[in-house]
Amino acid sequence: MNEKLKQLLCECDTLKKRLSELRPLPAEALQKIEDAFAIEYTYESNRIEGNTLTLQETDLVVNEGVTIAGKSMREHLEAINHAEAISYVKDFAKDDIEISESTIKDIHALILHGIDRNNAGRYRNVPVMISGSRHVPPQPYLIQPQMEQFMTRFAEMERQKTHPVIIAAFMHDELVRIHPFIDGNGRTSRLLMNLYLLRSGYTLITLKGSNEEKINYYKALETSHTENNPTDFQQLVASAEIASLQRYLSVLGG
Repeated sequence: MNEKLKQLLCECDTLKKRLSELRPLPAEALQKIEDAFAIEYTYESNRIEGNTLTLQETDLVVNEGVTIAGKSMREHLEAINHAEAISYVKDFAKDDIEISESTIKDIHALILHGIDRNNAGRYRNVPVMISGSRHVPPQPYLIQPQMEQFMTRFAEMERQKTHPVIIAAFMHDELVRIHPFIDGNGRTSRLLMNLYLLRSGYTLITLKGSNEEKINYYKALETSHTENNPTDFQQLVASAEIASLQRYLSVLGG
């Protein structure tokens, strides 16, 4: 682990400690903050994948049930489904249930609910290529064994007391590498990462969908998948967690 990554993780822990010192937080205030952050997260995560709803439109669709003229049914469903998936992840994080392959499939099923009934919550049975990437995901017959290896490695990292932010980054990174689903891999990976962060006492992180930040995000994943070097991606996730913790603290006056 390089020095920069060590410093980022140290800062994550310092900020997390400061946030925990403010707890218990006023329930009503916390709910409003979390709802606002969840809408922002839904907007940015869908934006990375090409959804054209604005932040305000996403809020109207999710919270008011408004139909936005000129936007497709799929874009509406992506916003509603993602908000549902965040609720699922938050509830799951509070329970002492083991994270398993079925957890990942459940998150994916929520993401594609009403969009792709045949593939929601099911591993793909066809080969895929990722546009703009040199990484070729494994053939369908390799998905199940690689997912089992993924869960074994995750359990090992927990036993070795690897830093939770590193484990969260690994979960996202590895799920995208395997690309087990025909569609929705990115959203599912980001939700799985956030599930682990929440369970470990950290805050939801939002990876931005602007052109520059999306390029940095994809570059970091590409470096991990083609050069077997996850450092850039780990640093990106740690930096995003720091930004999230800082926002919580600033809003809560900490």
